[in-house]
Amino acid sequence: MRRQSPYPYWFVLPAAVVFVVLFLVPTGASFWFSLTNWDLFEARFIGLENYRQFLSEPFLLRGLTNTIIFALVTSGAKTVLGLLLAVLLTSGIFAQGFLRSVVFFPVLVSTIGIGLLFAEMMHPTQGVINVALGAVGVGGPGWLTNPALALYSVALVDIWRGVGLATLIYIAGLASISPEYYEAAKIDGATPFQQFRHVTIPLVWPATTTVMILSLIGGLRLFDLIWAMTRGGPGFSSDVLASVIYKQYQAGFYGLSTAGNVILFLLIATIVAPLAYWLNRRALDL
Repeated sequence: MRRQSPYPYWFVLPAAVVFVVLFLVPTGASFWFSLTNWDLFEARFIGLENYRQFLSEPFLLRGLTNTIIFALVTSGAKTVLGLLLAVLLTSGIFAQGFLRSVVFFPVLVSTIGIGLLFAEMMHPTQGVINVALGAVGVGGPGWLTNPALALYSVALVDIWRGVGLATLIYIAGLASISPEYYEAAKIDGATPFQQFRHVTIPLVWPATTTVMILSLIGGLRLFDLIWAMTRGGPGFSSDVLASVIYKQYQAGFYGLSTAGNVILFLLIATIVAPLAYWLNRRALDL
């Protein structure tokens, strides 16, 4: 048998080195430091004590609940709105190209900048949103000062910021659908809604899988937008796992916060991996 040349593998080597150095090594180091009480100069092995202490934090359950709620709300909304906007922006409407740019523009803006901007816009007395509502006789709520609304107000901003990427992915999926499917459906007497239900949705399922997975991961690990808008407040009403971890870092509990990062990593893997498997299996049934 002819010996296979190693030449093709040299093309993989640069990417493999980057992956090992920037992902595998830091991940392994994080697991190790989560088992220690460490600072910038030394690390003392303490086993699972950091995990026990982190899981006993009184506000951890609230942060975990908020994380899951935030991820489900934002990923679900981005998936639905992204598909509807993509269908609209591929229907040949007036100024279609300009509207695509408008929808995608928030994706290009700094998340911190968006957070600071909307924090001012949602000010309970001086924010432009409540001022506009007051001009028409409607009393605006405390978007970021009401504990019952703060998390959902940030979620609305995140949906506005991220729906453009979901729309772009769906536009690419719709462009790959052959017009022959719609022509066949019209010949069979299918209404526009039936075409959407039985042609569009099944054929853009790969795009749906991508949008749902990316949005869910982004929602579970989101930190910058929440920190810029509420810093987890008022009180701890909008705290998520990432902000709880960051507060531990601020307090100097480096080992404890590293354990929190590992817990967040395992949470994301536990939720996303089965969901990705189910979504891919579902694609085969459509």
